[in-house]
Amino acid sequence: MRIAIYNRIVEVTFAIQTIILCLGSQVKRYFHNLVSVAALWELWHHRAMTSITSDEIPAEKPAKTDMVGKALSLLVMLGDTPGATTAADLSRRAELPFSTAYRLLQSLQRAGFVDFEAEGKKYSLGLRVFQLGLYVSNSLGYAGTATPVLTRLTEKTQEASILAVQDEDRFLTVAKVDGPRAFRVTSDPGYRGHLHCSAVGKALVAFAEPEERERLVETLELVPVAPKSITDRDEFRAEIERIRTQGYSLMDEENEVGMRAVAVPVLDEDGRAIAAIACSAPTVRMTADELVAQVPALQETAEELAARLPRH
Repeated sequence: MRIAIYNRIVEVTFAIQTIILCLGSQVKRYFHNLVSVAALWELWHHRAMTSITSDEIPAEKPAKTDMVGKALSLLVMLGDTPGATTAADLSRRAELPFSTAYRLLQSLQRAGFVDFEAEGKKYSLGLRVFQLGLYVSNSLGYAGTATPVLTRLTEKTQEASILAVQDEDRFLTVAKVDGPRAFRVTSDPGYRGHLHCSAVGKALVAFAEPEERERLVETLELVPVAPKSITDRDEFRAEIERIRTQGYSLMDEENEVGMRAVAVPVLDEDGRAIAAIACSAPTVRMTADELVAQVPALQETAEELAARLPRH
């Protein structure tokens, strides 16, 4: 009985760690206590094993824990990959032997965390990850709280509304409401994007805690995602200071050719960004000035979200 309970806790802990790596630092604080309980159980179990003979359960090998980490790293890489990819590509990027990567992918596929496309022999994240992500989103209050508020913003602007949070050195889209027009924004919930070349990303950097803001300004990799992306460190620093002064950030084809966005931070009581919201539109439909004219509506929405979003 004790062994069965232990095995169940290990399974739950694996699922929790998967969610954490896929959905970012906002979730780490939420599940910290639960993971700690699992760790305490494992310590107790290790001490109690003296009453169980070696024939009942094989001795645990350190490599098993390492294999869990390797499996989770493959899930993170799949989450960061647009579309599906091959086992060979994943093994190369993870610096794992092909046989190891393949076995891990097979195990993840059997558990529903990974889907396999037989025709192209490619892997992608499975519905199990999506399901667990929804559990976390609902428990944190983002889905139920943010979507109606973003819907009202979209009704005002007639363009897509996006809510994002910082996820280490990226931003993570946690909610989105598409506009009524045909053109659709591709930053779906779960998407992780660059901070330095996106409206939400720059807003998150500009209104982060001072130490974190300085770290991001100095260390972010300024990747040329698009021809207009900021790649100069001094220019990026000046941009962040300008955003802090004016209270909003503008992305003008820096992240994607043909797209513009304006964003404002969602601030806590200390004036630090807990999230950012953006209005995004194609360049053929909205000029930069027309987007900036949406800032008052965005700020009103940000104030409402600041009061409604839960703190963790």
